[in-house]
Amino acid sequence: MTERKMTEAQRAYEAKRAAKAGLSLDKWLAQKAREVERAAAEAAPTAPVVPKKPGFFSRLLEKAQKPL
Repeated sequence: MTERKMTEAQRAYEAKRAAKAGLSLDKWLAQKAREVERAAAEAAPTAPVVPKKPGFFSRLLEKAQKPL
């Protein structure tokens, strides 16, 4: 993961949250990065996409195009 540049205000905010959790800023940011990666991996679709059943008009047009 590429490191984003944080402003001083963002860095101070994250440092305050890290201190509240009892971690250093580097460990806190690494933990946040792991959580984001894990959430992205869980959000990835694993089931195949099932094609949608044709609607009423699609079926009607299909029947109309068949020879008698």
